[in-house]
Amino acid sequence: MLFAWTSVEGISHPGSNFSVSILAASVSTSSIVVAVLSYFFAPEKIRNKSALLAYLLLLVAISVMTLQTGQQNSPFLSLWMVTTIFSGIFGMPMTVLLFTGLVGYIVWAVSQGELDGGLIAGVSLAGFLPLLISYVLWHGKSGNEKTKERAYYDLANELNQVANKSDVVIGAISDGVIAINNQGQIELINPAAQRIVGWDHQDALNLDYKSVLQLLSKDSHELDKTADPVLEVLTTNQPKRRDDLQLQTSSGKKINIEVVVSPIGRIGSGAIIVFRDITKEQAEERAQAEFISTASHEMRTPVASIEGYLGLALNPATAAIDAKARDFITKAHEAAQHLGRLFQDLLDVTKADDGRLSNNPKVIDVIEFTNIIIDGLRQKADEKKLRLFFKAYAAKGGERTIEPAYFVYLDEDHIREVLSNLVENAIKYTPAGEVVVDVQGDDEHVVISVRDSGIGIPAEDIPHLFQKFYRVDNSDTREIGGTGLGLYLCRRLVEGMGGRIWVDSEYRQGSTFSVELPRISHEEASHRIEEAAQPQAVIPIQPAIVSLESVSSVPVDHKATALGTPIILGNKTKINVSIPQAAASTEHHADALIGGPAPQASPEPLRPVNPTMHPPSTPPTPSNLPPAPIPGIPTPPPVPNFASTSAQAAAAQPTSPSRSLVVPKR
Repeated sequence: MLFAWTSVEGISHPGSNFSVSILAASVSTSSIVVAVLSYFFAPEKIRNKSALLAYLLLLVAISVMTLQTGQQNSPFLSLWMVTTIFSGIFGMPMTVLLFTGLVGYIVWAVSQGELDGGLIAGVSLAGFLPLLISYVLWHGKSGNEKTKERAYYDLANELNQVANKSDVVIGAISDGVIAINNQGQIELINPAAQRIVGWDHQDALNLDYKSVLQLLSKDSHELDKTADPVLEVLTTNQPKRRDDLQLQTSSGKKINIEVVVSPIGRIGSGAIIVFRDITKEQAEERAQAEFISTASHEMRTPVASIEGYLGLALNPATAAIDAKARDFITKAHEAAQHLGRLFQDLLDVTKADDGRLSNNPKVIDVIEFTNIIIDGLRQKADEKKLRLFFKAYAAKGGERTIEPAYFVYLDEDHIREVLSNLVENAIKYTPAGEVVVDVQGDDEHVVISVRDSGIGIPAEDIPHLFQKFYRVDNSDTREIGGTGLGLYLCRRLVEGMGGRIWVDSEYRQGSTFSVELPRISHEEASHRIEEAAQPQAVIPIQPAIVSLESVSSVPVDHKATALGTPIILGNKTKINVSIPQAAASTEHHADALIGGPAPQASPEPLRPVNPTMHPPSTPPTPSNLPPAPIPGIPTPPPVPNFASTSAQAAAAQPTSPSRSLVVPKR
C-alpha cells in the first residue's frame, strides 16, 4: 500500500524516506499471500512451516526497505524492532539467525569504513535489544513452567485421545448406556440405547431421562419415586442394580430389563444408566426352572423308594445279609440319600426363583437357635478332628456367656437352612484347624459369622460365588463334592428375609461368611410371643351322619371329609349327609356344601362328639352292620365309627332331611 501511494504521488525515488522499491513491495506482497494461505488453507501438519516462510519474507521486505531508506536513520527501523520481537515464537534457531545477521551487518559496515557511534547505538537498540526482549518473552520461562505447560498440552492431547476412544467403546457396547446430569437431563445416549428405547440421538439429548427411559414395575405400573433406582442413586450416591423392572419403548412395547445405575463423582453430580433386554433370558430361565422342578419332583419318588428298600435291607429285623453285602448296601444307601438331598435342593431353588417358598415367621432367639444347629453338626467336625467353636457359649462347661439377646422375626426353616449350609461348608472345606461361629449386632441388625481356617477362595472366584451352579474349580476343590446350589440358595433365602450375605476370604488362609438379618427389639419379641400364645377360638360342630351308597363302578380315587374326618372312597359314590340344626354360620356352610338352604328348626346347643373317646355302647346288630358288598363294585374302606355315635346323638335331636352330594372325580 505504501509502494502504491508513493508511486501515485511521485515521491517514490531513491533517497526518499518513504521510498519502497519494487523488490521490497514484491517480497512484502509474497509474505501477505503466504500468510493468508497459511492461516486459512494450509493443512495442520504444514501450517508451522508456512507461517515461518511468511515471517521470513516479512523480515526480508523490512530489511530491504530499511537499508534503502537510511539504515539506522530509516523510518522503517521501528517496524523492524516490532517484527523481530516475535522471532522467539519460531524457536531459538530464528533468534540465532537474526543475531548472526546483525553481526554480519556490523562486519560489513566495518569493512566499508562506516562504523561509528551512531551505527553502534542504532544496531544495539534496534537490533540486539528486540532479540533480547524476544528471548525473555518466549524462551525465558523457568524449567518448572515449561514442564507444567508441556504437561498441560500432553494431558489435553491424552484426554482428547481418551475421549475419542471412549466414544468408540461406548458406541460398540451392546447394552444401552445413558449419562445424565444432576438435573436428570440426558447428556449421552449410545446407539444400543437408542435402538432399545426407540429414540433418536438428537431427540433424546437434554431431555429428562423419564421421558426416554420409561421404567415400570414388574406388574406394568408406573414406578413410585421411592422405587426409582435412578433417583435413589442421585440421592444416596450408591450404585443400584435391579432386574425386576420393565421398560416401555417409544412404540408402547413393554420389555423386561436389567438396569445398573452408577453415580458420577460427588453426590448429586449425575449418574450412568446401563440397561439391557432380558425378556428372552428370563423366558429361558423359567423354562429351565420348570424342567428342573418337574424332573426333581418326579425323581424324588423312585429315589425315596430306593432309599426305603435299601434301609429295609440294612435292617436286621427285615433282612439277613453278610458284612460285605452290608458295606455295599450302606454305600448305596448314602448315595441315595445324597441324591434325595440334591433333588430337594433343586426344588428349593426353583421355588426361591419363583417366589413360592413358604414363609412362616416366628420369634427366634438367634444365639440359642444357632447353638442348636452347631450341636447337631458337632459330630461331623469331630469326625474330621476339627474344633467347632461357638463364641457365645465360650464359658467353661459350655454355658452361655453373658450376651445381649438377639431376636429376629423370621422363618426358622430358612435360617436353619442357611446356617446349616454355611457351617457344613466350613467343615467340608477345612482339612485341619477350627471353625468359629459368632453372633454380633446393633439395634437394627444381627450378624452371624462363620469363620474357618480352610482352603480359602481365590479372589477371582469371590464375585461369582453366590451364583447358581457356580463352583470354585481348582485342585483343592475337585476332590470335594458339591453342586454349586447351596450358596445360591442361601443368598436367595437371606435376601427373601430382608438381609444380606457376603464373604471375606484369602486363598489358603480361610474364609469368613457373614449373614446380616433384621433384628427386633426385646419388647416387640415379647409382644409377638404373647400374641402367638393366645388360644384361637374354636367353634364346636356336631358331626354329620354319613351313609354311603354305591351307585357306580367307575373307579375313582377321592378323599371326602365329613367335619374333619377323611373318608376314602374307592369308586364314585353318593353321600347322604344329614346335618343337625346349628348356628346360622353352620347353616350357610351346609348350604354351600349340599347346594340348597337348610330347613328351619329350633336351635339346639352344639356338643362336640369325639368317637374315639366315646366308643359306641350299642352292640352290633343287623341294622348297624356294614352293608354287604355288591358284586363287581369295589368295597369302600370302612367309615369311622363316629357315625354310630352320631346316630345316637342325632336320635334325640331333630335333623334336617337327607340330601344327596355327588363327589366328582378329580
